[in-house]
Amino acid sequence: MAAAIKLHRHVGRRRAARFLAEGPNLVEAALRRDLVIEVFVTEAALSRFESMLADVPVHVVTDRAAKALSDTVTPVGLVAVCEAPSTSLNEVLADRPRLVAVAAEISEPGNAGTLIRIADAMGADAVVLAGNSVDPYNGKCLRASAGSIFAVPVVSEADAGAAVSALGSAGLRVLATTVDGEVSLDDTDLSGPTAWLFGPESHGLPAELAAMAAHRVRIPMSGGAESLNVAAAAAICLYQSAKAHRAG
Repeated sequence: MAAAIKLHRHVGRRRAARFLAEGPNLVEAALRRDLVIEVFVTEAALSRFESMLADVPVHVVTDRAAKALSDTVTPVGLVAVCEAPSTSLNEVLADRPRLVAVAAEISEPGNAGTLIRIADAMGADAVVLAGNSVDPYNGKCLRASAGSIFAVPVVSEADAGAAVSALGSAGLRVLATTVDGEVSLDDTDLSGPTAWLFGPESHGLPAELAAMAAHRVRIPMSGGAESLNVAAAAAICLYQSAKAHRAG
C-alpha cells in the first residue's frame, strides 16, 4: 500500500507509470480498458462493489488506510492502482484523426479534465496536453473527466511547438482560439481534419503557438463577458467541428 500512496504525487506516477483511480465510476471505466493492476477496498465498499471486482486482485483495508489512499473529502473506500496508457502522438497521427483538441499550458486539473470529457462527447480522436500542462492522471483531472480519459487517447507533449508542427504535417488544419482572432468561428470552414489549439483564460495561447496556426479564430460573443475559460471555448469549437463533420 505504501507504493500506492506514492502515486498521489506526479513524480511517483511518472516513475511507476501508474496512477490511482478512485470511486466506482472511474474504477469501472479503468476495468473496461484492462488497466487495473490491483484494488484497495474497505469491507463496506466491497459489499457494494464486489461483482465489479471479480477478476482483479483485491486488498481489503481499514477505513483509515482507505482515507490515506484517497484525495477526496468523503472517500468511498474504493481505489484502484492502474497502469498508465502509453499512447504517443505518432500513434494518434497514424490513425489519420479528423478532430484533435490541443490544450497548451493548462495547469488547472479541473479544466483539463472537463476538456477531455468534452472532447470525448464531441467525438474527438485525441486530446494533446502540450507544454507545461497538468498531468492528466492527477486525481482532480481524472474525476473532472468523468471516465472519458479512458475513452479518448490523451497525450502529454512537453514540446508544444513540435506537437503543433506534427499535427499540421499530418494534414490537420490547425486553428487557434484567440480573443482577437482575425476570423470569426461563424465564418470558419470546419469540414476537413482539424486540430484546435486552446490556451488558459488567464493569458491565452502563447504568441508563438498562435502564430503557427492556419487561422486565429474568435468566438463571437454578444454579451458582456470578455472571455471564456478553456473548457467553455473547447465545448463551443469542438461542437461546431463535430457538426460540420456530421454534415459532410
